[in-house]
Amino acid sequence: MEVCITSLLRDKGFKVTPQRLAIYNMLSSTKSHPNAEMIFNELQAMYPTMSLATVYKTMEILKEIGLVQVLNAGEDSFRYDAVMTNHPHVRCTECGKVEDVYDINIDAFVSEVSQGTKYQIMGQQFYFHGICPTCQRKNSN
Repeated sequence: MEVCITSLLRDKGFKVTPQRLAIYNMLSSTKSHPNAEMIFNELQAMYPTMSLATVYKTMEILKEIGLVQVLNAGEDSFRYDAVMTNHPHVRCTECGKVEDVYDINIDAFVSEVSQGTKYQIMGQQFYFHGICPTCQRKNSN
């Protein structure tokens, strides 16, 4: 995948830096939907000169070239997802974990919204909030 991101960055006029590649590689290898600070903390030991601003700028670039979704899951900071297929997310209101939701047909709902509003729907993001099974078990003890 590194060749793909390298080409995309160059084709769009962006510099290819070790930090940008590391940020994308970290994001594409996790399902935790990290925010910028989580990414920064994960990579800082390997890239001690990298700043939090570098992470934010890289996320903007990756969004612009179509490699990252920006998620607003109702928190103070955005989360990021390298899975670009259209899928909902669910966030635990206790521990903050964000997970992908698959195997749900959202196309019928989107079609119904389009028909009911006469809007041409260009995109959507679904977020569900609840308490994850791990936190439910902790709360019941």
